[in-house]
This record gives sequence, C-alpha cells and structure tokens, in this order.
Amino acid sequence: MKSAAGERNVHGAVDLASLLKLDFVGNEPLYVQITRHLQSLIQSGELPEGSTLPSERRLAEMVGVSRITAQHSYNELRRRGVISSHGRRGSIVRRPENRILSPMNQLRGFTQEMVELGKTPSSRVVKREVTRNHQVATIFGLPSTTPLLYLERIRYADDVPLSNEKAWYNLSVAPELAEAEVTGSVYEQLARLGHPLSYCDQVIDAILPGNDDCAIFGIDPSAPCILIKRQSFSHAEQMLEYVEGTFRGDVYSYRMTLQV
Repeated sequence: MKSAAGERNVHGAVDLASLLKLDFVGNEPLYVQITRHLQSLIQSGELPEGSTLPSERRLAEMVGVSRITAQHSYNELRRRGVISSHGRRGSIVRRPENRILSPMNQLRGFTQEMVELGKTPSSRVVKREVTRNHQVATIFGLPSTTPLLYLERIRYADDVPLSNEKAWYNLSVAPELAEAEVTGSVYEQLARLGHPLSYCDQVIDAILPGNDDCAIFGIDPSAPCILIKRQSFSHAEQMLEYVEGTFRGDVYSYRMTLQV
C-alpha cells in the first residue's frame, strides 16, 4: 500500500529506496540531494521522531552512492539537529530542540512573538540609515524623495539566528523613529510615539537562501527558507512599515487554525 510520499514495507517503515530519487547527471552534489530529501521527509512527518535510519553503508547501497556520500549527508543532518547518533542503534530522527511553531492569528512583532513562545529574543543591527528608495517609496504610496528609516537586523531566539530582516519605516508619520532605540521592538517604539499598529497585509513565500542567509544561519544553499513580506498600518490607515524577513525553514514553522 502506498503512503502519501511513497511505498512502505510490511512493517510500516518508509522505503527510502523508492523516495530518494537522485539526479546523477545534474550539478547538485549527491549528498546535498540526499540531505534535502531526508530533511523534507522528517519535516513532513513521513519519517517521524524516533525513526531509525539505515546505516550509512545500507543507505549507500539503497540509493547507489558511495558510503562517504551517505556519511556526508548524515553528518549534515546531525549538524542541523534533525538526527542523532545512538551507537549500535544507528541514527535516530529527532525534532530540533529549538524549533519554533508560531501561531498565525494576530499581528505582533518578532520580540512579542518570541516572548509568548517562551524564547528570549535579541537582535543585532547590521545597518541603520535614513535613505531614499524609489521602489520602496512606491510601496508606501509616497513620493520617491521621501526619507525612510532603513533597518537591517539579524533576529535571534535563544541566541539562535532565526531571521535576516530588512525593513523600512515611514518617517513622514513617525520622524522620531530615526533616533529611537531599535535593538528591541520597533512596534513598541511606534506605540510609545503614538502610532500603534492596527493591522498588516502579509505574504509568505518558500525560497532558497541567498549567500548572506547561508552565512548568517549556517545552512547550505539548498536548505529551505521562508520569506515574509509585510505591510503594517496604523489605526489612521497610514502605512508605517514595509519589511522583508527571511526565516530559517529548518527551525521556523507557522501554525494556522481554520474554521468553517
């Protein structure tokens, strides 16, 4: 009988040989392909927590690669924290201890979100400047010469780099923000300045990381990431923020409750 992802044997175990279809003629390294496929199966639940993976030698035989290739893939999965070694028991699937499962049911900033999830938030400001950007000004519906506060920050949860965030803020509405403290919550700063946010329009896309994302998160170029684009508005219907945040797909997930 077939599962959603592939064949299962008589014991109910996932038949990896039927799932790990590798491209032997393409440019992507074989160990990267194996890593990507296995992590996808783990994240989807097809390989649930506690599952025992084949030995490196057995996996190599199953998919037709060298043992060194299989070993390289397992080492990468261990580094990401999705499998662990248990001696003779082999490699066991586990969920990363720092995985974030965030509910998507209200507007809140990164700082508030992490506090509600029991995490300690922090940020590192990479770049801060008052700038003029024609493309972004158009998103705000402002003249191209309008000054905007540009912030580039790395956002952390329990010291784990989680988001590479690039944001612009409307200084024509909140000029005091240009000199405000921005290592914490900008939303709290806006509220103190008399401009609390009311709602946002948000788009979420699945992407591959850029070079800077790989360096910040310590991931390879094939690792999945989430791109969140958000436009945030005040009670007066004034757009105050446009932000593009790249989040680690191996750590961060969104949860939604849908009702009829």
